[in-house]
Amino acid sequence: MSDIKWGIIGCGDVTEKKSGPAFNKVPGSELIAVMRRDAEKAEDYAQRHHVGKWYSDADKMMAEAGVNAIYIATPPSSHLDYALSALNKGFNVYVEKPVTRNAAEAEQMAEAVKMSGQKLTVAHYRRAVPMFLHVKALLDSYAIGDVRTVQIRMWQARKPKLVADVATNWRVQPDVSGGGYFHDLAPHQLDLMLFYFGEPEFYNGFSLNQSEATLADDHVCGQILFKNKVVVNGSWCFNVAESETIDSCEIIGTKGKITFPFFGNFVTLKTGDEEKTAEFIHPEHIQQPMITKIVAYFKGEGPNPCTIEEAVTLMKIMDAFTTK
Repeated sequence: MSDIKWGIIGCGDVTEKKSGPAFNKVPGSELIAVMRRDAEKAEDYAQRHHVGKWYSDADKMMAEAGVNAIYIATPPSSHLDYALSALNKGFNVYVEKPVTRNAAEAEQMAEAVKMSGQKLTVAHYRRAVPMFLHVKALLDSYAIGDVRTVQIRMWQARKPKLVADVATNWRVQPDVSGGGYFHDLAPHQLDLMLFYFGEPEFYNGFSLNQSEATLADDHVCGQILFKNKVVVNGSWCFNVAESETIDSCEIIGTKGKITFPFFGNFVTLKTGDEEKTAEFIHPEHIQQPMITKIVAYFKGEGPNPCTIEEAVTLMKIMDAFTTK
């Protein structure tokens, strides 16, 4: 395949800065068309981002726009249907996280990828962001020795500042998002654990709706034992005081500790009495490094930076933490 000519299905908040503009900044990549069910909003997005074609119907865009790759950025409830349609029509696909609402849907998507022969990548873009690659380099170089335990804490107020403020908060509608804020934020965190530590051997957890402010559970706890004997413990609560919010990952080994926030810009390495902190400036479009890798993959010039099979494993973990 020569240049990748993209069509976006669902040009909402995530595409405004995090991803959308990057498609025109990566060599060999061009954003040709966008689709949103609200035609007026689709046209507005296309005009503001200088995209030549806009549609309110995904099938029409895929048939007429001259694209050869599809980016699915809708809420999770429609990821599977749009992915199946695009794959069956012969398009390569980039799909937002969480890849689906649950593992069963993710397995359907994986089977469709296999049957179609097309390529699909999941938007766990932190795998390509320099800050998180720095953490991986520290782990790979045994900067803290052998990893023994990982402690994840994501405690936020009832309306997390980390989440986009939208008129219709689909993120706390389980039939749309798969769950609550956990399903929106935890995929980034749990995927990095898979990226860092490999294949899990065992995982379990529980969830509950403490506040009953929405239909979604707002407190999730889980643990993972990886095959390399690394143990991960995670706590997600979306109903704490503003003064008690935290976003923290601590990776503790036999020689020291690595600490970083998932939604921040620093990594601290502590070994013995020595402590060093590296600060990072994230890319203007934070998905651009991932999109660069995806373009190379779709063109046959590099590996898949995040496979659907890895996303299936992630969804199985999330299901184990939240299914009652």
